[in-house]
Amino acid sequence: MNNPAILSQPLSPAQPPLFHTPAWTLDAVLALFELPFADLLFQAQEVLRANFDPNAVQRSSLLSIKTGNCSEDCGYCSQSKRHQTELETQNLLALDEVVAAAQAAKDKGATRFCMGAAWRGPKDKDMGPVLDMVRAVKALGLETCVTLGMLKDGQATQLREAGLDYYNHNLDTAPEFYPEVVTTHTYENRLDTLRSVREAGLKVCSGGIVGLGESRLHRAGLIATLANLDPPPESVPINNLVSIPGTPLANSDPVDIFEFVRTIAAARITMPRSYVRLSAGRESMSEAEQALCFLAGANSIFYGDKLLTTNNSQADRDNALFEKLGLQGV
Repeated sequence: MNNPAILSQPLSPAQPPLFHTPAWTLDAVLALFELPFADLLFQAQEVLRANFDPNAVQRSSLLSIKTGNCSEDCGYCSQSKRHQTELETQNLLALDEVVAAAQAAKDKGATRFCMGAAWRGPKDKDMGPVLDMVRAVKALGLETCVTLGMLKDGQATQLREAGLDYYNHNLDTAPEFYPEVVTTHTYENRLDTLRSVREAGLKVCSGGIVGLGESRLHRAGLIATLANLDPPPESVPINNLVSIPGTPLANSDPVDIFEFVRTIAAARITMPRSYVRLSAGRESMSEAEQALCFLAGANSIFYGDKLLTTNNSQADRDNALFEKLGLQGV
């Protein structure tokens, strides 16, 4: 495989200690997207097989522990109080509800349990209950992940000390396109949270969304930004936009499945040791389309009936597909 690092100038800005000297330039990632489809998938399979069991897929389950009434204006999200989505809001769940959901997910075969709260960021009074949830889920023998928005000083350390494994904070899209999607916080705010998560010793789960109205160049920019984090995220969710009536992006044109698969493959090649997760939007994909994503290097899925507030492939359907493809859930 040719070294792509010589194709262009480094992606800017590079901010130590979060970024290393870019090994993947924007032009280099764009060149991956423009490969013949079979050549791209062949490279992705080579990288997958060099770093993972190619027939093993990590399974995570996701629970919304606090739903709706979020102050932010993310254009894709049903949980913003600025959008008229008719979403039923829900206060922070009780600990026993969370533990019951985590046990049910474990019983169905999930190995990681992710908890999401619709906040700009957790207030100090929110941290106690969330820390209790992390401790209780960890005690079940599951890997733990939370997505709580932007963190303040010391909060990432509190989460690590409670037993948290992963913190999810998606970059969503390329830096230059981000203001078209969100205006109530900046890309730098997102990077600041990732920096504090790394400094606390937590693993990072960070990816993006395809279908926001972005161009291929923006998709390449997202992948380049993620790949140039130092180190890259251990888990990289690639989401296909689920259009939700009442959100500003509800009428966005869907991205062609082959372009979505190219995004998966580019993530796999540029982040060889990361789990690349086939995430939101999978419910509407055919079995053949999902199989293409696995062929392109996806080796993680969300497993269960819901992704925060949107539907997800049911476990029985996933098990049947895994059997057809000879995949093993781990």
